[in-house]
Amino acid sequence: MFPIRDHNPSARTPYVTHALILLNVAMFLITMPWAGGQVGLWYRLALYPAAIAQGEWLWGLVTHMFLHAGIMHIAGNMLFLWVFGDNLEDQMGRFGFLAFYLACGLAAAAGQIAADPMGDIPMVGASGAIAGVMGGYLLMFPRARVDVIAIIIVIIRRFTMPAWVLLLAWFGIQLLSSATVVDDGVAYVAHAAGFLAGIVLAVPVFLRRGGPGFWRRTHGRPPHAPTYAPSRIPRVRR
Repeated sequence: MFPIRDHNPSARTPYVTHALILLNVAMFLITMPWAGGQVGLWYRLALYPAAIAQGEWLWGLVTHMFLHAGIMHIAGNMLFLWVFGDNLEDQMGRFGFLAFYLACGLAAAAGQIAADPMGDIPMVGASGAIAGVMGGYLLMFPRARVDVIAIIIVIIRRFTMPAWVLLLAWFGIQLLSSATVVDDGVAYVAHAAGFLAGIVLAVPVFLRRGGPGFWRRTHGRPPHAPTYAPSRIPRVRR
């Protein structure tokens, strides 16, 4: 199950969100060998927890956010950034959103390093930063309506659900996986840390907008007119 859009896209062009997507795609093409890229650069820019713990390879704290390990990895991350980034950028401003994004990525990396300080497997991906965007979105727009697609074997269904249901379910999966899944190559702790950092770092913006009063004014949704008709969860008649 994955989101494809929310019903209240930003009224302003989200230039930073678009730029981040373009930069991630460009770095993916530059570093993927099948695209003629330099795989050595990928390893050079990745994050290595053990090296960071020794005070080395520090640039990886930032550069790893713009690398990905495959098409599905980058496609999933960029889809989530596309869906949730625009309204958060609209509320934070362009430079504020960029700083927020990078800070969430750093917090996610710190969480993963704390969990596995001797890890020598390269860590890459924008997942931690984008998890922060999701956490900030949850705080600001918990009742936003989000269209999701569920794929069950060969059956594809589109339906609408509140953002808080989708985002908390995603967060719960990361927590459960971090405690039960071993060595599948996914940095679940980084995802969870980025998500929590996003909630915390979005608090100042939330309070400037009026805190709970912002929710009352906007009904917990982005303050823009909806552009999509809601899709109901399919029901089976008996």
